[in-house]
Amino acid sequence: MKTIVITGSTRGIGAGMAEAFLELGCSVVISGRKAGTVEQEVEKLSKKYGRDRVMGQACDVGDYEQVQALWDTSRQVFSTIDIWINNAGITNPVGAFWEQPEEGMAAVMETNVLGTMYGAKVALRGMLAQGYGAVYNMMGLGSDGRKQAGLTLYGTSKAGLRYFTDAIAEEAAETPVLVGALSPGMVVTDLVTAARTASPATWKRVKRVLNLLGDRVETISPWLAKRVLENKKNGADIRWLTSWKLLWRVISAPLVKRRVVNGSE
Repeated sequence: MKTIVITGSTRGIGAGMAEAFLELGCSVVISGRKAGTVEQEVEKLSKKYGRDRVMGQACDVGDYEQVQALWDTSRQVFSTIDIWINNAGITNPVGAFWEQPEEGMAAVMETNVLGTMYGAKVALRGMLAQGYGAVYNMMGLGSDGRKQAGLTLYGTSKAGLRYFTDAIAEEAAETPVLVGALSPGMVVTDLVTAARTASPATWKRVKRVLNLLGDRVETISPWLAKRVLENKKNGADIRWLTSWKLLWRVISAPLVKRRVVNGSE
């Protein structure tokens, strides 16, 4: 039975993956910024999967000491950590880059980039010491070079994570630790639906794209969790929305009316 640590796992795809790993027989460490939210998620999952397989700890990934504490406490409870997933991330309010507040710019970069670097460093050092393990970083808009007006800041952070992930995979190539990327495609989470706060025209456009290319958390999470457990390759990019799948959705759009976002959402 493997032990999985997932940052940013109290909601969205992180929470979905946590439950998917539990369904597959793993033990899971839940983490998020707010202790109360972490406790609620742990309580919910413990009732279904057992207290001995779920633990949680609040962690601000932008604080290195808190990330190290997350590793240390997880090791104390479960002895070893097999897989560490850097999933914690935030987005910027939809809008032109020059209108973004400075504190928001710093927060996105601190969480998405520095937080992932902190998580990767802590996990790599710990796993090298224990002699095995795997670290995965969550990709997103921008990590494949695509650009989206209004989300320049978020996209820039994810573009940086692509380089970072590929680079540390090369550095870890001769070690017993795997490094990889998780590319879930366009998942309907609160990060994506934040566009509702923009203009009605912007949300209408985003919703149209979501219904064409997006997927629900409950669809993506079990698939990702299973592929992570099966993967034996360093530098793997576990990708849900492949080029062929994307092409098929575009071609079949006139015949298949997908609805992953309802009109009321």
